Amino acid sequence: MSAVTDAVPVNPPAHPVVQSVRDSLVIAKRNLIRMSRIPEMVIFGLIQPIMFVVLFSYVFGGSMNIGGTTDPSVYREFLMAGIFAQTVTFATAGAGAGIADDMHKGLIDRFRSLPMARGAVLTGRTLADLVQTALTVFVLAIVALLVGWRTHTSVGEVLAAFALLLLLGYAFTWVGALIGLSVRTPEAATSGGLIWLFPVTFISNAFVDSSRMTPWLQHVADWNPFSATVQACRKLFGNPGVSPSDAWPMVHPVWASLIYSVLIVLIFRTLAVRKYRSAAA
Repeated sequence: MSAVTDAVPVNPPAHPVVQSVRDSLVIAKRNLIRMSRIPEMVIFGLIQPIMFVVLFSYVFGGSMNIGGTTDPSVYREFLMAGIFAQTVTFATAGAGAGIADDMHKGLIDRFRSLPMARGAVLTGRTLADLVQTALTVFVLAIVALLVGWRTHTSVGEVLAAFALLLLLGYAFTWVGALIGLSVRTPEAATSGGLIWLFPVTFISNAFVDSSRMTPWLQHVADWNPFSATVQACRKLFGNPGVSPSDAWPMVHPVWASLIYSVLIVLIFRTLAVRKYRSAAA
């Protein structure tokens, strides 16, 4: 009698896109679990934006002229879109430091030895940071409501504003990922992730009306991607905005915000994944 050997079914390899999504979600889950075990990361991430809300609202509120008035309540509504945007962009430093820490500990080398999509490590990290940022913005919105901030548009427009904020934050985490891959220590990634954020967030319309700046500085502020998202959120929230400007991003802030954020993701994700492959080679 001839021996009969049963064929062992072999699962066909997953489509590269499907595998990349699956691997990215696994890495994102890993990072979220890690964050949940270190609650100080979330708590300290909440303290700074809350301090900014209180300081700018009550210390500077009565001295800022918005729309011809120094009414603190008007400035408070003007301010909140800027605080929200600043909060999501400052998550960049945390993303860079986290990736630099993984590189420093050799965790990236372990991931490299696994049969997984190369870009999944970075995508998973940025997705986890996006979830943390969303939680921070949610808590910050509650604090803003407590200090008197209000929206004056539909629920859909308000949700669209928060979506633009999270998109901007996600785009900037890719900048942080590139920085984290380019330095040797988490401390350097934190410093490198914050240095450029201060001019980006303060040379903008986030905290003051850019029309009161010198002409050349106003031009820089009006074309700042950060300013476009801030102005878009003010429009969608129904809050006071900056004085009329001829700059295209200020005339069409929602479209400008979308275009800027998508371009930042496309450019810096490409650069970060390329840097990751060369660093892990």
